[in-house]
Amino acid sequence: MPHSPHPFQNLIPGLIMDAVESQGFCCDCRTFALNSYENRVYQVGIEDGQPLIAKFYRPGRWSDKQILEEHRFCFELAEHELPVVAPWTNAAGESLFHHDGFRFALYPRQGGHAPEFDNLDNLLILGRMLGRIHRIGAVQPFVCRPTLDTRSFGYASVELIRERFIPEEYRASYTAVTDQLLKAVDTIMSAAGPIRSIRSHGDCHGGNILWRDNAPHFVDFDDARMAPAVQDLWMMLSGDRQRRIAQLDALIEGYGEFFEFNPAELRMVEALRTLRMLHYSAWLANRWADPVFPATFPWFNTVRYWGEHILDLREQLAALDEPPLELG
Repeated sequence: MPHSPHPFQNLIPGLIMDAVESQGFCCDCRTFALNSYENRVYQVGIEDGQPLIAKFYRPGRWSDKQILEEHRFCFELAEHELPVVAPWTNAAGESLFHHDGFRFALYPRQGGHAPEFDNLDNLLILGRMLGRIHRIGAVQPFVCRPTLDTRSFGYASVELIRERFIPEEYRASYTAVTDQLLKAVDTIMSAAGPIRSIRSHGDCHGGNILWRDNAPHFVDFDDARMAPAVQDLWMMLSGDRQRRIAQLDALIEGYGEFFEFNPAELRMVEALRTLRMLHYSAWLANRWADPVFPATFPWFNTVRYWGEHILDLREQLAALDEPPLELG
């Protein structure tokens, strides 16, 4: 039976330019693929104008309502003069477009580089910006977009890997360590008490923050969802415990100028890290039929990968037993 091509293989330059020109632009025939795997993102040259960023959504991942809810969140933040890169809208106020079976959005090009998280002054600024974002994010909930929870990020991820990907020689070890991890995560989440979920960026790592003119610009809200506020903070922490506490203090100092942080959420940091680790492997597995993934992540789904992954999970199990970070 012949292998059917992945839908993204149809995204040739001509189709990309036709999609952009369907919104009234005139392309100059320059298209440049940017680093994006979940979706496909291109810089497209525009005659007599600045290049645009065209984002083509992965078919079947989000509904139109979920995408538009993300867009509305970005517009809301931009209206409050926050440095987010929001989608372009046409004269009719539309931001999500359809062309030849694809859904896409257009964005202005935003320059910049990844922030230096080791710089405490930068973290103070980032904390202020996130405090402002969360103050708005807490006003109302997402209705269509999901919530970050243990069921979808943890249990479902483990089930996929265990049933379809883990080599037989590692199945028992993987099952044992993930069972312990999920039990520990459930315990930690329960012990943290009732934690409020708010509209969040959801994937707030250095690659989704562009630093320019001594200020951050937040991009790619594709993973926006309801989540504890700390979900947008913990990925900025690194190094030994003392260093992470200093980074956390700088973040929360700025954050607290605009929105109150609940210290009980600090209990959840390593639990959230665990869920991200489990979900990342499942994300790669779920996307393995997309030709870009085997080409970009050739180390995934090898015997060596699974052996190292289980070792990482065992180390994370030990991290879950450590006392949570505390503000200085």
